[in-house]
Amino acid sequence: MTELSQRIEALDRLAQWLSDTLNNPNHSDRASLDQQITLAFHKNGWFARPEVEHALNYWSNHLQRQVLEAWTNEYAITTSQPKRVMLVLAGNIPMVGMHDVVSTFISGHQALIKCSASDAVLIPFLMNKLKQIDPSIADRIQVIEGIQKEFDAVLATGSNNSSRHFEEYFSRVPNVIRKNRTGVAILDGSESKEALDGLMKDAFTYYGLGCRNVTKLYLPKGFDLDRIFEASLNFQHLMDNKKYANNYTYHKALMMLERQTFLENDLIVMREERSLLSPVSILNYEYYSNPEQLSEAIERNLDDIQCVLGKEHTPLGMAQQPGLKDYADGVDTLDFLVNL
Repeated sequence: MTELSQRIEALDRLAQWLSDTLNNPNHSDRASLDQQITLAFHKNGWFARPEVEHALNYWSNHLQRQVLEAWTNEYAITTSQPKRVMLVLAGNIPMVGMHDVVSTFISGHQALIKCSASDAVLIPFLMNKLKQIDPSIADRIQVIEGIQKEFDAVLATGSNNSSRHFEEYFSRVPNVIRKNRTGVAILDGSESKEALDGLMKDAFTYYGLGCRNVTKLYLPKGFDLDRIFEASLNFQHLMDNKKYANNYTYHKALMMLERQTFLENDLIVMREERSLLSPVSILNYEYYSNPEQLSEAIERNLDDIQCVLGKEHTPLGMAQQPGLKDYADGVDTLDFLVNL
């Protein structure tokens, strides 16, 4: 068994364990997993159980052997000179840094994992489980508390402000530094009810906090906004989360004080706004009449866009179901690691 196949085997077994535990309430490890999900929520009120389980189910599917083999077959992965790769992870949605962890591990390097304080429960728990599955890979995964002094490369994700500090601090080693990005959706007016239901998943899975979540809609002139509001009713459970409800109330009150024009349905707020980014509970929208000019505008703003949803782009409903090759910021992470 080669080292790569051994690592794939370990991840595949982790995927199977996740699937079995999530789908069987009587599984011997179910209580332990439930405890970690509860702890994650206590430490970060955005990590409600449905959002965490969505992320766990995603990885139970994407760590399966056939998925990993299809992903890695295009790369010449060797482990003759493993490097110490420090991973500075974000924490905006559950396990958002898992792709970097898996990429580093499967490329044969040692992962030095610096979790965000907002997401410091789930990834360490899964890494401990991975080490139990295959103790021989224990030295390839290390969860660290602070920035290490000895490392050979860096993958770091943060805000636009923190990325500037990362770029300066980590300039002496090969690095990938990621910034704020968001998702946008382009509608043409012919979307079905099912497509608009998918759009709401793109906007409000993880409460809209992910870099792939849609925060801006481009709509053809005359589009009936009531269709968006109707589709949003599938997400009425959002208001059960106090943090989401407080955001909704705060931003709605602020716009009223500033005499801004907006529409709302006691669940989401929609405002006509050119900005790509919007706060939690708000969807920006902008009308267009010329598809070619819209394409040019999208092209000009690609540095701020993580994904584009629509009929000629990623299908609606798939924003938070990226493939392993859908690399953040368009940077091929595995190619970077393989060529260190």
